[in-house]
Amino acid sequence: MAEYAKPWLSIDDQIDRLAGHGVEIEDRSRAASVLQAVGYYRLTGYLYPFRESEPYVDDEGRARIRVLSGYRAGTTLRHAEEIIGFDRRLRMLVMDGVERIEVAVRMRIGYVLGRRSPFAYEDPACFTEAFTAESTDARAPAPSRHVRWLQRVNERKASSDEQFVEHFREKYDDRMPVWALTEILELGHLSILYRGMHQQDAEEIALAFRVPTKKIMTSWLASLNYVRNVAAHHSRLFNRKLQNAPSRPKIGQIPALDHLRDEETAKGVFGTYNALAVIAHVLPAIDPGTDWAEQLAALLREFPASHALAIESMGAPRNWETLDLWRS
Repeated sequence: MAEYAKPWLSIDDQIDRLAGHGVEIEDRSRAASVLQAVGYYRLTGYLYPFRESEPYVDDEGRARIRVLSGYRAGTTLRHAEEIIGFDRRLRMLVMDGVERIEVAVRMRIGYVLGRRSPFAYEDPACFTEAFTAESTDARAPAPSRHVRWLQRVNERKASSDEQFVEHFREKYDDRMPVWALTEILELGHLSILYRGMHQQDAEEIALAFRVPTKKIMTSWLASLNYVRNVAAHHSRLFNRKLQNAPSRPKIGQIPALDHLRDEETAKGVFGTYNALAVIAHVLPAIDPGTDWAEQLAALLREFPASHALAIESMGAPRNWETLDLWRS
């Protein structure tokens, strides 16, 4: 394994390195301000699509693309500033949309499980066998997913400083009904719990969000949790390859999302656009008067397209503006 040996660079050195790789620096003082605000590593991450590349054939005879260290002619610092600004606004919109979904999912899970019993979340009978069975693999025995989920939730309860949690801690021996417990759960906790629910309960919740099946809803919750975490940690979002891409419904299940199946490229399947489309579809089930999709469409129209970057880098189809999903 190679040892890292690259030297520390001053701001001036960083500017020189950018210029040396082909980035046009019109104003060094402006470049210094940008680097001090976001850092060299973050800046070059946003400039990655602007780097030169070349085709080559690997040892197995497959055609490949090699990304080079230099930047395409015409690449300026302004390009990086524009896409960083766009991505910041995108993350804020995503956080707004996912927050509303997360809060509504809390309510629905607490409501549906609470109908079974106030402490249904503790009862293995309220969940699938796959969720409650222990792993009997001799090489890696482990407690059930349900037990591991309860351990994580108990840790969250113990660290919570919410007044209502303290009330249950002192008066009811730290035992909370599910409709109160869900108020301290994050989307990741909710996603795991939802996956373990019985089909009937899970589909009741899915239908409340205009989602036809438990399988699709499970995928969407996991994907939105991933996107939420990316946005919450201020990471690059616009052209990210989603590790948890949302399932694309079959043609006709959700007509407004049929277009997601039109593109089979990596960007089309794993691009951020897929998660944005899911948010736009779900939110009206929570708030029929929401204008989130209109806000997102307005932002997409301002995408800073350039000689090296197009909105298709997000996984968006070229005709996205004509789709009913984005039209008020």
